[in-house]
Amino acid sequence: MNSFDAIEVMPRDLRAYRQGNTGVDYVHRFESGRPGPHVLINALTHGNEFCGMTVVTHLLDRQVRPLKGTLTLSFANIEAYESFDPVKPFDSRQIVHNMNRIWSAELLDGVDDSPELRRARAMREVVTAADHVLDIHSTAQDVEPFWVYPAYERNGQVALSVGTPQIHLVMPNGLGSGTPLIQHGAWGTPHHHGAAMVVECGQHFKKATGDVALASTLGFLAHFGLIAAPNAAPALPAKPFELLQTCMITSDDFRFVKPVKGFEVFQKDELIATQGGQEIRALCDDCTILMPAREAIVGREAVYLAKPI
Repeated sequence: MNSFDAIEVMPRDLRAYRQGNTGVDYVHRFESGRPGPHVLINALTHGNEFCGMTVVTHLLDRQVRPLKGTLTLSFANIEAYESFDPVKPFDSRQIVHNMNRIWSAELLDGVDDSPELRRARAMREVVTAADHVLDIHSTAQDVEPFWVYPAYERNGQVALSVGTPQIHLVMPNGLGSGTPLIQHGAWGTPHHHGAAMVVECGQHFKKATGDVALASTLGFLAHFGLIAAPNAAPALPAKPFELLQTCMITSDDFRFVKPVKGFEVFQKDELIATQGGQEIRALCDDCTILMPAREAIVGREAVYLAKPI
């Protein structure tokens, strides 16, 4: 288990936000009465990613309302969030399923059951009702923030317009380890009209991560005209990466060859990790790893392999 400095942000009691106005708990919708897009800001897809909670409570507490169109604010995996234990702060990521891998019709229409599947089924119409979706996340390791989105021009244009974060992880062939919320239904196809993207804002428990999440969210809302453009620093040039492969953990002896936290660079065929007598090697020169696993849990992602573009 990799260490982190401190838990700077603790979970708030969200029970006051349970009663929304959509018929789905913890989902709030505000209509401007003026023509415009419907934007969904989603928090807590993972229960220990507090930056989304910080953003959505900020918007609700300050009664932010859209200048045009419709704004929906949601807290997703409340059951995992409420299970948080500061002694084991990473365990509340999920109860059973990774809620950001189950958005396929096969799973949502299937017979499997879990808190995450029940919640995703309840929120399905909330997601599909939106034109544009921002799903707010954070990372186990303390790395630079980055966007994640399918490689459609509609997503890239939004990320470039918002500016923060500077790094983009572009997925030409999807995630490869399940269906995330931003690829649910038509979101995962070239012909959908709207943007759907993840913003990874920094380490789960740092206060600065919430600051990044709020800046990115306000920029996202301003891009679509739902709020006035915030005062922002000049955007830096984008640093895009293309996702090449998502490697999975298949053996409990999975190990990286050296300590990593993300954005380490390997050259073609250089050894990155081993498991069960198998090797994970760099696919190209300047192969960059993202989201390396903290611990060997069979069935979860080991690491993303990407290249700068």
